[in-house]
Amino acid sequence: QVQLVESGGGLLQAGDSLRLSCATSGRTFMLAAMGWFRQAPGKEREFVANINWNTGLAYYAASMKGRFTIFRDNAKSRLYLQISGLKPDDTAVYYCAADEKRLGTHRTEYDYWGQGTHVTVSS
Repeated sequence: QVQLVESGGGLLQAGDSLRLSCATSGRTFMLAAMGWFRQAPGKEREFVANINWNTGLAYYAASMKGRFTIFRDNAKSRLYLQISGLKPDDTAVYYCAADEKRLGTHRTEYDYWGQGTHVTVSS
């Protein structure tokens, strides 16, 4: 089992930058990939980015390239998502996810999830 706990969300203004963090514990040595997803009110959970937990190679959803950066600190067992130039459309609950087998881009491809952290961006 792997436990994930997100933090770093809050109320921000358009143009701000934000760093979300995801603390991991448990069988993290078994992980192949971790990812960030987000879910805006009334919308489905969408893929933001994932990262190969061993190599650090990252992949982004096309619409997320440029303002989003995913990175990890294996020594601290933490995953991060840096967001720059926040927009009101970034308002969502952000989730980190982990999987032991594959680098997925759909929510159904991840076995472990955090509880989410709320990000609200005002104009």
